[in-house]
Amino acid sequence: MTGLPPSTFTVLGASGYIGSRLAAHLEAQGHTVWAPARGDAEVLTRPLGHVIYCVGLTADFRTRPFDTVDAHVGLLAEVLRRAQFDSLLYLSSTRVYMGAADTHEDAPLAVLPGDPSYLYNLTKLTGESLCHASGRAGVRVARLSNVVGPGLDAASSNLVADLLHQAWQGRVVLRSDPQSAKDYVHVDDLLDWLPRIALTGRAATYNVASGRQTIHAQWLAWLQARTGCTVEVAAQAPLQQFPPINVQRLQGEWGVTPRAVLADDLLQFLPSNDPVGVTPP
Repeated sequence: MTGLPPSTFTVLGASGYIGSRLAAHLEAQGHTVWAPARGDAEVLTRPLGHVIYCVGLTADFRTRPFDTVDAHVGLLAEVLRRAQFDSLLYLSSTRVYMGAADTHEDAPLAVLPGDPSYLYNLTKLTGESLCHASGRAGVRVARLSNVVGPGLDAASSNLVADLLHQAWQGRVVLRSDPQSAKDYVHVDDLLDWLPRIALTGRAATYNVASGRQTIHAQWLAWLQARTGCTVEVAAQAPLQQFPPINVQRLQGEWGVTPRAVLADDLLQFLPSNDPVGVTPP
């Protein structure tokens, strides 16, 4: 997925895991990139070109509910209302399908406002709805699956980051059933796909995922083979069921082939000082 014309991009949330890598990738591809710092008032006064909205909280959304609303909705509302842009791509999450019967982008979704764990979903969905209701041209939504790649932050509550961190210490304790499964997408696929969606996407919403389920047992076997760590499963570890993500829209427009997520570049692990991006927990 190459060959995009040189364009001007503004990456909001460029200090996070995804945003920082996206900004660097776009620059390397010859695009003009502005990555404003948090609170930069120029966001609302200068032409932004194509905006990719990577602002978000993940690991601590339960303990920082007001900051979560500000990140997922508050700044977005100001940008949609006042900013000058050619297009805007809002990064949401496939976590919004929790409890849903179908994972197609147009499927009805289930929410439980009384459950604090749904705050993330509800604020992301509010951001999505605001994008659709804004009346602005070129506004799209990308629902990201569980992102993996080199340099994952163990403090981000990302399962794979936690397993990698434990593996390097020599012992992994899995607290969920090894048959639990999730969809994962490699960060390098995001770097290829998100600019394409931002510039040429025909639909309003896209699932950005591999479309493949990887069970926890596969991660454990891979980590044992690569690091020699020991593995144990906590007593009465619950089975976590996540629905397979429908990627027909993404594949239908661009014929993408996702990278393998059980990839050795994940072993380029960094200590937990990498800022948290929008990766869902």
